[in-house]
Amino acid sequence: MIYPWQTDDWSRLQQLRAHWPHALLLHGQAGIGKLRFAQHLAQGLLCESALPNGEPCGTCAACNWFVQGNHPDYRIVVPEALAAEAGFSSAAADEKAEKGDADDSGKKTRTPSKEIKIEQVRALLDFCGVGSHRGGVRVVVLYPAEALNVAAANALLKTLEEPPAGVVFLMVSARIDRLLPTIISRCRQWPMTTPSPESATAWLAQQGVDDPPGLLAETGGAPLAALALASDENRPLRDWTLKQLAAGPNCDAFACGETLQKLPVPIVLGWLQRWTYDLLAQSTVGAAGTPRYFPAASAALARCASQADATAFARYMRTVTRQRAVENHPLNARLVFEELFLGYRDLFA
Repeated sequence: MIYPWQTDDWSRLQQLRAHWPHALLLHGQAGIGKLRFAQHLAQGLLCESALPNGEPCGTCAACNWFVQGNHPDYRIVVPEALAAEAGFSSAAADEKAEKGDADDSGKKTRTPSKEIKIEQVRALLDFCGVGSHRGGVRVVVLYPAEALNVAAANALLKTLEEPPAGVVFLMVSARIDRLLPTIISRCRQWPMTTPSPESATAWLAQQGVDDPPGLLAETGGAPLAALALASDENRPLRDWTLKQLAAGPNCDAFACGETLQKLPVPIVLGWLQRWTYDLLAQSTVGAAGTPRYFPAASAALARCASQADATAFARYMRTVTRQRAVENHPLNARLVFEELFLGYRDLFA
C-alpha cells in the first residue's frame, strides 16, 4: 500500500495510463516514501486484475509473484550495499567478492558498492530484450537513480534514447540535480508531494512515535526519516554531538573525533550541516527566528550565532559543503571529524 499522503499523487498519475511514458522519474525529498510508491505502481502495472483506480488487486497470480519477489516481468536495480541492507533480491548483491572483509572461509570479500554499476545496467538489456512472460508490460524500478555511476548512466541513456517496446522504467531520485540532464530529458518528471505537517504528525502518532513535531523538524518534514530517527541507535551520540556544538568556543574537537570515529561520515555531516543551517538562520534573522531543524535548541543557537564571526562562518560553510561532496569516499573518519569540529570552534575565535 502507498502512504496516506500519496493518494493525491496516485490519483493524478492515473491520467497518464492512456499514454504511459516509457520512463517515469519520481523525484522529491528523501524520506517521504518514493520507493514504496514506485513499487506499488509497478505492481499495479503488472497486475492482471487491477482495480478501477489502477491499484493492484493483491490476489491474482501476478500480485502473488510480485509480493514474493519473483515476478518474471519485474526487475529492481539498486546498489549492492542497499540490496544487502534492505534485503532486495539482486544478482549483484549475491556476487562472490574478493576484497574487503573476510568471509567464513577466511577469504577476503569486497565491500558492497554504493553505486549502480554498468554491469547491472547491462543485465537490464538482456531483460529488456526478452518478450513478456505474461503478455503485458515489463517494469524496471531503479533506485536511487542518483547512484548511477558515469558508465552506468551512459549505458542507461542509450536504452532510454531507443526504448524497447513494452518496457516501463520507474526511476526514483531524491537528488535529481545529480542526474545527467540528458537522462532527465528522456523521462517524464513527476515531483512527489511532501506531506503536510498535520498528516505527517498524525501518521507518526499512529506508529507510536514520541514527539512527532520535533522529529519532523529535524528531518525536514520527512515522516519516514523521522520514524527511522525515533529508533536510531545513534541518537545518544547525536544528542552528545549537539551539546558539543551548543558549547560554541568550548567545543572539544578532539573528543568529537574520538567519540564519533566509528560512525559513517555522512551521518555526522548531516547533523553538522543541519546545525550550521540553523545557526546561519539565527545569525540572519536574529533571536526571533525559529530554527528549522533544532527548535528545541533555539537558545543555544541564538547564543552561538551572536558569538560567531560572519566571515569565518561563510568559509566554514564551504568546508562542510566540500566534505559533503566526498562523504562516501573511504576517508579517515576521525581526521575528518577533528578537522570539521576544529573549524567549527574557530568560528568563535
